[in-house]
Formats: sequence, structure tokens, C-alpha cells
Amino acid sequence: MAFQVPNRVPVFNSAQREIEDGYWRAATTNSHFAKQSGLQLTERIGNFITPSRELPMYKDKPYYQSRGRHPGGRKRKKALWVAICVGFLVGLWWFLGGRSGHAGIVRPIEMKGGELWKWIQEFEKGVVAGKGKSNMINWEERKQRVKDAFLVSWEGYEQDAWGKDVYQPLARTGTNMVEGGMGWIIVDTLDTLMLMNLTTQVQNARKWIQTSLHYQQDQNVNTFETTIRMLGGLLSAHYISKTYPDLAPLQEDDDGAPGDDLYIEKATGLAERLLGAFDSPSGIPFASLNLNSSQGIPSHTDNGASSTAEAGSLQLEFKYLAKLTGEAHYWEKVEKVMQIIDGNQMRDGLLPIFIMADTGKFMGENIRLGSRGDSYYEYLIKQFLQTSGEEPIYENMWNQALAGIRKHLIAYTKHASLTFVGERPSGLDESLVPKMDHLVCFLPGTIALGATGGLSLSKARKSPGWNRQKEDEIILAKELVKTCWATYLATETGLAPEIAYFEVDKPPRMMDDVFGGPKGEPENGKGKEETGKAKNEGIHIVSKPLEPLDDKDSAWRKDVIIKPADRHNLQRPEAVESLFYLYRITEDEMYREWGWEMFKSFIKHTAVIEEEGINNQDHDGSPEPPASNDNGQSSSSYIRAFTSLSNADTIPPGKIDNMESFWLAETLKYFYLLFSDKDFIPLTETVFNTEAHIFPRFKMGKLFKTGWKRKTEWKGE
Repeated sequence: MAFQVPNRVPVFNSAQREIEDGYWRAATTNSHFAKQSGLQLTERIGNFITPSRELPMYKDKPYYQSRGRHPGGRKRKKALWVAICVGFLVGLWWFLGGRSGHAGIVRPIEMKGGELWKWIQEFEKGVVAGKGKSNMINWEERKQRVKDAFLVSWEGYEQDAWGKDVYQPLARTGTNMVEGGMGWIIVDTLDTLMLMNLTTQVQNARKWIQTSLHYQQDQNVNTFETTIRMLGGLLSAHYISKTYPDLAPLQEDDDGAPGDDLYIEKATGLAERLLGAFDSPSGIPFASLNLNSSQGIPSHTDNGASSTAEAGSLQLEFKYLAKLTGEAHYWEKVEKVMQIIDGNQMRDGLLPIFIMADTGKFMGENIRLGSRGDSYYEYLIKQFLQTSGEEPIYENMWNQALAGIRKHLIAYTKHASLTFVGERPSGLDESLVPKMDHLVCFLPGTIALGATGGLSLSKARKSPGWNRQKEDEIILAKELVKTCWATYLATETGLAPEIAYFEVDKPPRMMDDVFGGPKGEPENGKGKEETGKAKNEGIHIVSKPLEPLDDKDSAWRKDVIIKPADRHNLQRPEAVESLFYLYRITEDEMYREWGWEMFKSFIKHTAVIEEEGINNQDHDGSPEPPASNDNGQSSSSYIRAFTSLSNADTIPPGKIDNMESFWLAETLKYFYLLFSDKDFIPLTETVFNTEAHIFPRFKMGKLFKTGWKRKTEWKGE
């Protein structure tokens, strides 16, 4: 997940390249491309058809069958005529007043939004939602509720802010971060549209990308955010459209159709410009760049430093693009970054959150897994998985970093022994701050993924490499995600604050205090007495139950501290992301149930309610109750959007007039996957980037190599 909303976003207004020759024209004229390849167009084509050179993924397309050859191809033409007729009728409806809701015409957003509003009233009255006649949980119905919420959010954006970078649902408008905008929300959300099989919406988004997404714009953009959201979104759309042809099928994406490689061509054009950020004296990318000139730009704050997350979370995207196109320079740029980072040989694999692009050296000693640090650690294990285990160097770096996290950052609360990840703002030898950003809730899911490689726990335990360390990692992941869940339960709305603090002993109890140090003995004499186990015997659950829920004096509630400045909720995805991984891996339905409670809280408290065309929000964003009938329920009310909260710890919650793009790109996507069948988008075949964009795992082949070794390989404790 992105560590911050970017300050600058790309905007494009020049004419679009011809789709059929766009990729090659950009490739042969871009200075970065020419410098790296040194080959003429004919030579490069010749190389790709020569048996001695391995074909890249997107040029030989080995992993999917053309949808044009599917038995249902003829039916699609008939369906196209039907779609044209329907489109005409919809256009007529729109012209006659559908957009403004006149003459009693009900728009789709009102229908879905009305159903969601009615559903909220039902579960407020205690009516059980999402269960069948036998009182068994109907996960398909619950998944549909997520899809409904997504459609309401998307249709609100389409109607009020189409093509804009920022959506303000209370004001019913959109804005651009830079002049002209770039459709930030469209590209970031595209693969979610595909996963939910929303063909019409995908077609509209694809058309916008084809006609309006341009890069010849004199604007400064954030390297990291543009890579994970824009480049990642385009690459994921390419992967899903080619690998899952029955999801939101479009003829334009069929192999051989004009423009069938639209997404990869747009991705390549963007990536060529992003390469300018890597042209620093050290090879560490600058925090920003000018999209038109491809000139890297140091950060205007933080003494010009890039963040560790910015530098270390570009690898999945550029490596997948390299595999697709066969262009090794994408791969080499991001591998060099990892070599420079690791060459600093930071203690126990834990890195300060700032690194200088001019020297390649870290700045300061602030170590944390929240903002500016988080996704570097996430990408260590995911790089290992992305290349199907062919880069063991990243597994080694991950294992070292995780051991460092356990030693220096994992601590326990005073009353309920909740496990949390603290911060060391002054370095590893200074005091731990018992503070945890919601962003850190990515960690339990990543730990579980690293332990099993995406296999279910039952299968992983039967594998030859299973050991006590991996069992401990699963327990740690369970304890951490429980703490994340506790931060949701701790507020009035049931939605987590942006940051939580914890009540701890003085000094805080660390993992070695509870379970013993490297030699198996507790560091302060407490651990062995409390647990009766030494470290070499593994760890176990120590946290107390999160009950009673309603007792303000319960042990766990005493431990969770929410400060006034941290009570906002931005609809972030990290907690449900980890629930998704924990459910897929442990197969424990409890994580689905926790996710369901989170989802209901989002629907209830972040909804923008409207009645008879009047926005029921006052000037500061606080909701006003709509008019009700005799049953206490407004028959004309509907939800038309969802938005962020300024205060999640009060009823009614204050609202912020902003729907983050990750609400659509990540949060609702992970809810949808959590409630889907376990074999939908298998974890063993894919990796998710930090913006929840989906890439395939692949073999490196002969074209690519790590190209460097660690100065000191970690041997374990």
C-alpha cells in the first residue's frame, strides 16, 4: 500500500500515438531505450525470432489462449448488437433526464444505493444479512454486497468526476492534482473492474485510457506512486485480460485484434519516462521526475532524500515489465537499487526510512514499518516469490529483516499482551515508541505469505521445508492481525484510526523477554516464568481474548490508545489485506467474519446518503438523518458514494470530502477476494504489488539474472 498520497500526479494532453506502432516508436526514439539496447528496430525484431533468444511473455503469449478462438465467439457478435441497442436506449434515457433523476426515472446508482441503504436498516434492526434459509453463511451474497458497494462508488465517480484524479463525493465534483489530470482513479481501479466482471465499466475505462491517457506533459510526478498505481494498474490489467478472458470480456483484448496490447503499450511508454528517476549519481531513484523530460528531481522536503519505500518498492513492476517485453534494462535498473541498499549492510536488516539518491547512503536513524518504510520489507519476500524462488537472495534478506523485526520492534501491551510493531525513531539502541500506523497491518499477511509461499497451511506443513521457524511465523501473523482487528473494535464506528498507541510496561516487554533470547533464556528473567518455554521451543499465543467487547474497562481496551490527531479513517486496505491472506492460508473462517464486520462498518459509517436528490450532509460533512416513514426507514434514501472520515471514534462520524483511489483499487478488492472462493486468483500463481495490483509468478529464463551478491549473507541466529 502506498505510504502517502502523492503531491504531484502526471497529466497528459498531447495526441495519442498510433496504437499499432506506438510501442516500437516509443522504444526506438526514447533515449533511455536506445542507450540501453543499442540495437536498430530490425535487429531487435530479428533477435526475437532467433531461436537463441528467449521470447518475452507478451510477445509470444504462452500463458493464455486467444478468446477469438473460443467456441462462444459467434455469440459475441450477436451480443455486440444487443449491447448497441441497449446503449442507444441508455443514451435516450440519459438525454430525457436520467442523469438528473427527473420524471421518476430511477438511475442505477439509486437502485444499488437504495438496496444498500435498506440493507443497513435491516442489520441495524438485528436482521441477519448474508445468511441462507438454513442459517448458514452465504458468502456469495456477501461478496455481492461488496460488488454493490463498489458499483455505487464507481458510478458516483463516473457521474461526478469522470477522468479526474481526486473525487470529492460530498461536493459531487472532482479535481486534478495537476492541470489536465490523468485519470488516476480510472487506471488504479481498472483491474478491480475486471475481477468483478463489470464489462461495461471496463469498456468505458479502456476507451478513456485509449483516447485520453498521454505522457507528453510538463509535470512533476512522484516516482513511487506513479509506479505502483499507474504502471502497476496497467500491467495488472494486461495480465488479467489475457489470463482470465472470461472476466469482463472485450473483443478489443482478443489476440490479434487492433490494440489488443493497449495496456502493455501504455505501460511501456510510461516506464520509459520513469527511468529518468534512476539517473542519479548512485542509482537510487529520485523521489520525483518531470514526466515530459524524464528528468529526476530530488524531494523538496527531507533534505532531498528519497524514502526507503520509494526506492525499494519499484521492483515487482519493472521486473514484470522486463519479462513481458524482453527488455533487460528495466530489470537491471531496479536490481541495482537493491544492491545499493543492501550494500549499506544495515544492522539486522532494518533500514532507516530515508536514503540519499546522490550518495546511496541512508539519512538518519528512524526505523519503522509504517509510512516511508513499509513496502520495502513487503517487496523482499514478494520478489523471491515473483521469480518462483529463483532469486534466493531476497528470501535471505527477508528472513534477516523479519528476525530483526522480532528482536527490535515486536512488543506486547501491558494488560492483554497484544502483539504490536513499535518504532525506533532514534535508532535500534534507543527507546521503542509503542506506536503503530494502520499501514503496518500489511505485515501479518506478508509474514503468512512468506511462511507458506501462498500454500494453505495444511499443505505447507506437509512440505519438506516446513520447520519450527515457519510455524512461529504463522503464530506471529495471527497475533499481529488480531491486534489490527482490536484497533477496529476500539472505536465507536468499528473503523480503525490512522494511528494507534499502546499501553506498555516500562520498559516494554519485547519478544525476547517473553520467549527467550538467542540462547533460549529470557532477557530479563520474566519470559521463561511467564511462558515456561525457551526460544528454541517456539512461540505460542499469549494475547488475551478481545472480550468483553462492551466493557470499557476490559484489559484489551485499556491497552489501545487513540489520540485526537489520529482518529481519522481513510478507508485504508491493510487490515483486510492481511485478513485475506490469513483466511486463504489458514482456512479459518474467523478471518472472513472479522472482515464482514469491518465491511458493514464501512458501509454504515462512510456512506454518503441522499434523499430525493438532496445531499444530506451539512457544511462540515456530518450526516443528517433522512426523513423516515412509519417504520423509521426512509423509502427514498439511497447511498450514492463513500468517503473518508475525520473522526472514526464518534457517532455520527465527521466526514472528509475525499474518496481515496485505494478504496476501489485495494480495500473493496480485498473484501471481494476475501468473500470469494479460495481458488479464485490463486496465491501460488500470483503476487500482489503494494497497491493490490496482480502480477503472475514466472521463471527468470536466460534473459535475466540477479547480477549481484550480498556482502554478508545472513546465516540465521
